[in-house]
Amino acid sequence: MSEEKRDRFKRWLESGEAHLHPLTFPQRELWEASPAPVTDVSNHICCIINVRGVMSRRDCLASLQRVVDRQEVLRLSFLPGKNGPIQLVRKRIAPAINFRDLSPQTRPEEIEELARQIFYEPFDLLQGPLYRVEALRRAPDDQVLVFAIHHAIADGWTLGVFVQDLCAAYIQESIGTRKELGPVTTPYVAWGTAERAFWQVAELQPRIAFWKSHLAGTRRFWSTAEQFNIVFVPRRLVFHLGAEICSAVRELARRNGVTLFSTLLAAFQVTLSRWTGEDDIVVGTPVANRTKQDVRETMGYFSGIVPLRGQVERDRPFSEHLRVVHQTTVDSFANAMPFAELARALEDRPTAKRNPIFEVRFALQNHPVPDVEIRGLSLKLRMRSTGTPRFDLGCEITEQGDNLEVVWLFRESLFSQLEIEELDRLFRRVLENVCCLPEGRTVAVAT
Repeated sequence: MSEEKRDRFKRWLESGEAHLHPLTFPQRELWEASPAPVTDVSNHICCIINVRGVMSRRDCLASLQRVVDRQEVLRLSFLPGKNGPIQLVRKRIAPAINFRDLSPQTRPEEIEELARQIFYEPFDLLQGPLYRVEALRRAPDDQVLVFAIHHAIADGWTLGVFVQDLCAAYIQESIGTRKELGPVTTPYVAWGTAERAFWQVAELQPRIAFWKSHLAGTRRFWSTAEQFNIVFVPRRLVFHLGAEICSAVRELARRNGVTLFSTLLAAFQVTLSRWTGEDDIVVGTPVANRTKQDVRETMGYFSGIVPLRGQVERDRPFSEHLRVVHQTTVDSFANAMPFAELARALEDRPTAKRNPIFEVRFALQNHPVPDVEIRGLSLKLRMRSTGTPRFDLGCEITEQGDNLEVVWLFRESLFSQLEIEELDRLFRRVLENVCCLPEGRTVAVAT
């Protein structure tokens, strides 16, 4: 750190312009339990917000300022400390937004390419801010907000909160009120303080015992020893499951008294078992950690990770496999704990070539992603990256009305596009078969 920056931070702290706070548990996970360096651009969460209707530069800038004033993570950066990085939160900071006029004839693929360039510009974790907005305007009533934010201060839920706050701020701005957006009930730093107070040794020890027993004897799907030039930004392929198969999957879940998540996970385990030849399947799945109402309007990195282990017995009926998966999932969620603490307890440290505990991610995204219409303005948010580079392979499923969007994320150093396309076809076939023959043996439904 330069002497100039050191003096500036010192002045901020002495004047009360900024305050220091320890990392939250999810933030520690990025520094302590991820194979990707925190500074790597693969940690950026990225989305596109399509805006139809007139939003002037002045209104956009003023609205974003109101959101920045309300959400402290948009004023947050990280300083090096004696025992690791610490959060620095400033009281006031200008919004990080740029404006760019485009030709009305600019094609969607050209906008996507511009967005990718914006998404993967590195952030300065020391200086901040750790987000950026670029407004690309094709016409006065047609613009795209490209939004990138570092995973250290955000998760998928955060994007929906951002859109809702931006719309609320725009309404205030358009009617000319000077009143600020109301403060969030629980700021991010306050939540982190409460979490540290809760996760004491007495709370952690029984959960650690559960995981040591539950994960004993697991092994990796594939060797990563041949990976020399690690690229952490995963390749992304998007597919869709239509209303007919989705309706059948939901009905299968209902008949068996289990969740849609458990049903999709059980089918995914069978798929992965057939694809890899392994019967012992461990995946990591995200949990929102926003069960309490008071944090649902707060931007920040709240989400955690729960390992889910499943044994695929090929002669067992799928319906029985489904019930076992559901109960195991319930037990695993009941013993969820901060992933950084879990990796430390299991003495499983990350390397550039491997993530602790699991290398496959499976997720059913259920965080709210609102499409908003207000005062002649509509905003539609579309994800482009979840900022989770730690795995070799990921399957992220999102409900879209009656349909399901299936996004496959994978390292191109390990898998080809053709292999992932075949994996998607296999997953689709397994879902179709288990809906038709839920009592069929798992070895049969995967053929």
